[in-house]
Amino acid sequence: MNNRNLSRSVVFFFLASLAAFFAPICKAANPQVVVLHLNDTIQPISDEYLTRGLKKAEDLHADAILIELNTPGGLLDTTREMVRKILDSPTPVIVYVAPSGSRAGSAGFFLLEAADIAAMAPGTNAGASHPVIEGGGTLDPIMKQKLENDTTAFLRSYTARRNRNTAAAEDAVLNSKSYTEQEALKLSLLTLVASSDRELLDTIDGRTITRFNGASTTLHTKGAELVVVDPTTREQLLDKLTNPNLAVLFLIAGALLIYLEFNVPGTIVPGAVGTLLVCISLFSLNLLPVRYTAIMLIIGALALMVLEAKFASHGVLATVGTLALVFGLLTLVDGPIPELQVHPATAIAAGAAFGLITVFLVRLAIRARQNKSVVGVDALIGLTAIAQQPLSPSGQVLVHGELWQAESPTPVAPGETVKVRAVRNLTLLVDRIPTGPSQLTST
Repeated sequence: MNNRNLSRSVVFFFLASLAAFFAPICKAANPQVVVLHLNDTIQPISDEYLTRGLKKAEDLHADAILIELNTPGGLLDTTREMVRKILDSPTPVIVYVAPSGSRAGSAGFFLLEAADIAAMAPGTNAGASHPVIEGGGTLDPIMKQKLENDTTAFLRSYTARRNRNTAAAEDAVLNSKSYTEQEALKLSLLTLVASSDRELLDTIDGRTITRFNGASTTLHTKGAELVVVDPTTREQLLDKLTNPNLAVLFLIAGALLIYLEFNVPGTIVPGAVGTLLVCISLFSLNLLPVRYTAIMLIIGALALMVLEAKFASHGVLATVGTLALVFGLLTLVDGPIPELQVHPATAIAAGAAFGLITVFLVRLAIRARQNKSVVGVDALIGLTAIAQQPLSPSGQVLVHGELWQAESPTPVAPGETVKVRAVRNLTLLVDRIPTGPSQLTST
């Protein structure tokens, strides 16, 4: 019995020793790195995608999260939020500007410098991060200085703790400097330059880094399993909707379809589709910074177009309304970069087309409402007739080749012209029109 217990103890000790020996080897052989691809403007959907990726890395207890970045820039408020999440991430964050030809422009430079490991591929660039007033306007010198000081202080607040070159980073903001990967490396804005993600992960393997909270962490990334987090269908759809040009086209098309429904009631389809397009457009604009003065300009433009259809201004009101609409659409979205602004071609095409179509349709609708009925006795009101019998006060008149009983408050001789002013119980109430012989003959 003692021998059996001894044998069991030996076997258990042997197995435990093997487990303790191979556990770190197995872990080292299978590190995991979560990979995100930020290949668009920086806006609320980018923030949502980053949040989901960071959560995925935390749930997997991944060794690192790799963000492959290629962006022209984006919204400063969204950038601040994304930087905060990168700095607070429990998982080490690697931002890698790749592939070759990519850039970390404007807001992307802030994300690059916020990472634990900042890397770039050959043939990439980063910087040109001067804050731009939304809508492309200008600031007075004091406000401009405040905006620059606030932005540079934000950048310094974490680049200094990352032991990066704060002066070179500030230069990218204050003087819109942009750096190639080699320039950024020489200026200590980067950790390294790597040709591929595998080369990057193999190079930093075993490196000990100091996290933003001061803790030290050793990276295990060589031969790591790459867990790619792709954007969901919802995120892809919402990302497309943050295109201000698409939002403007949806808004114009939806408004025209709704107007068509009002003019041809009962068709249903134009009204339903138009309402859907307008709702999508409003949702899209809600994701973007909107200039409310531009909204008022668009409303004023619509009012001018309606007035043009009602009052003959020889095209003056329509022209002014169309110009106001174009300018309103052009300044509708206060994007800090061209990719988040309405393109001039889109604004001109949409505004001019909407102006012409709206004036044409409104004018047709007003004319249709002003036209008299072409059926029934009401169609006789306002017409001229010829007395066939003496009207003193009643007799017969000829109108539209038909004989009607008529009454006149003044005597009318046969052959004289009268005008129908009302109809009462199938009797025409007429007024005598003084006419000369030549006029009577022509009538």
